[in-house]
Amino acid sequence: MPFITIEKVDPASFPEFLHLIDKLAEYEHLAPPDDEAKKRLRADGLSARPRYEAYLGYLDGIAVGYVTFYLTYSTFLARPTLFLEDIFVLEAHRKTGIGRAMFDFCRREAADRGCGRLDWMVLTWNEPAIRFYERCGGTRQDWYVYRIEGDRF
Repeated sequence: MPFITIEKVDPASFPEFLHLIDKLAEYEHLAPPDDEAKKRLRADGLSARPRYEAYLGYLDGIAVGYVTFYLTYSTFLARPTLFLEDIFVLEAHRKTGIGRAMFDFCRREAADRGCGRLDWMVLTWNEPAIRFYERCGGTRQDWYVYRIEGDRF
């Protein structure tokens, strides 16, 4: 049985975090963050008041995945919501339990922080992720996701 740990990203582990973000971009066929975005990721995640939290998932001491999240707020529940932005595991290390461990970590964080819910999005084509989340107890919602990109503000 592999030894799994989950540790908060810090200045020393930040390069490993960026490497895994690049691997997620590759998996999703997207351009990875450019140098300016990487500087913002560092500032926004490692500041005294971070805009997001990031954790690395280690399998036998090797960083093979990561999770990022931040808090939003539900006015109907009058409680915070933990919004899971990214959860990613390198393909070679899937089905080892690390993804489930990171997801369960997020569940515990939501409970410990008094959240009313844990929310996330998944791309419609990502059937492996959809199956994973449904095995973890997630239910698909009846919402449409809209977006306005920065150049259209």
